[in-house]
Amino acid sequence: MNVQSSRRTLLRASTMAGAAAVLSGCVTAGGDDPAEQATGAVTEDNPLGVPEGADLEVVMFDGGYGQEYTQHAVTLYEERHPDATVTHEGLQKVGEVLQPRFVSGEPPDVVDNTGAGRLDIAALAEAGQLTDLAELLDAPSLDDPAVKVRDLLLPGVVADGTLDGTPYFLNYSYVAWGIWYSRSLFESKGWTVPETWDDMLALCGEIKDAGIAPWTWQGKFPEYMMDPLQSLAAKAGGLDLVYAVDNLEADAWRQDGMLAAADAIHRLVTGGHILEGSEGLSHTEAQNAWCNGEAAFLPCGSWIEGEQQGVTPEGFDMAMAAVPALSGADALPYGAVQGSSSESFLVPAQAANPRGGLEYLRCLFSGEVARGFAESAKAMPVVKGATEGLELSSGLASVAAALEAAGDGVFGYKYRTWYPELAVEVDTATGELLAGRTDPEQWSDRIQAAADAVAADDSVAKYER
Repeated sequence: MNVQSSRRTLLRASTMAGAAAVLSGCVTAGGDDPAEQATGAVTEDNPLGVPEGADLEVVMFDGGYGQEYTQHAVTLYEERHPDATVTHEGLQKVGEVLQPRFVSGEPPDVVDNTGAGRLDIAALAEAGQLTDLAELLDAPSLDDPAVKVRDLLLPGVVADGTLDGTPYFLNYSYVAWGIWYSRSLFESKGWTVPETWDDMLALCGEIKDAGIAPWTWQGKFPEYMMDPLQSLAAKAGGLDLVYAVDNLEADAWRQDGMLAAADAIHRLVTGGHILEGSEGLSHTEAQNAWCNGEAAFLPCGSWIEGEQQGVTPEGFDMAMAAVPALSGADALPYGAVQGSSSESFLVPAQAANPRGGLEYLRCLFSGEVARGFAESAKAMPVVKGATEGLELSSGLASVAAALEAAGDGVFGYKYRTWYPELAVEVDTATGELLAGRTDPEQWSDRIQAAADAVAADDSVAKYER
């Protein structure tokens, strides 16, 4: 979430603010002199009109999901277009590296725009820098020519990549966010995953008595801890609260549910329930400390199993649980979980080979690549049926079970994609809250002021749920 990968090295790095600001100001610079775009004959075997022999450049975010699945798609592409030369490169600071290329009108043909340093998709769309993916979605799938690409995708995936009625990007991974723990540790200690926040705080006391820190978190990237906070808020205030936040409504961040959620997270700080020094840890440092048994709980998205597979001890049996209920009167049902598609792939409008870019995505969203992704990345792809028949790992099985238990109680926020400058302020304020330098009321006031500023800024394109 995937963002993923974002929100791993996926979804976090301090470059996002600068990249978003620069993009908002000058992303249109390359628009006056678009690259010459190659086209080919449309045939049954080449439904998207890929020009044979044209080079293809793929740039992906190199995060927790690794590069195996995007390389797999390269192999399929090369099998279908043997005269093409495909360049594949993995990056972590996607926005920082690619923003100048968008400005100069020389972007790659495919971009996996993920990570905290990602490009501002809303600004790119507003500037006409993204290819409409409707033609890809209506193309015959690689798996079955009688089935369109759009019909292979899980519900909500197309909508997640749509801005003002146009599908501009497609997310690859279905991400759920929750609280992670070691099944083997909890079984050995006789601990039960809490169902309410009061139960959580009580269990934190037991965990401390056992000589283990109850929580750690990826302190250098506060978005990780914002995930359980906004989950608590959604549970308390329901979808009305979620939509009010996304729609930049007045006092959305001061609602009772939001304040109660901030107070719940703040009580981890005031209660001394967080591993000392967590504020200064990177995502990998915090996650390694958790895997080493220094802390019992860790907030993260469902990419973590794949990201940690090289360092997770044998028998750790990581699992994800839904964020506990805030109270007995929550607006969303017990077990509701934050989830959405993540890991955003797009085709730049000024790419030299956009037809090839669309074809690459047709390969990427095939059942063959999706199954390989589930196995190598230990994550859920957005392609229907991709995990059927697979023996799921401990973490992935727990994610699947949590989503099944949540049923219709899966929710998600969109303000991070729509208003990245607001997201930066949210994360900065949340870091201050977790460091004990601000309280819940000051936290909400600071974010509300930032949201109000975005709402009043006519230069920022607005979206509504």
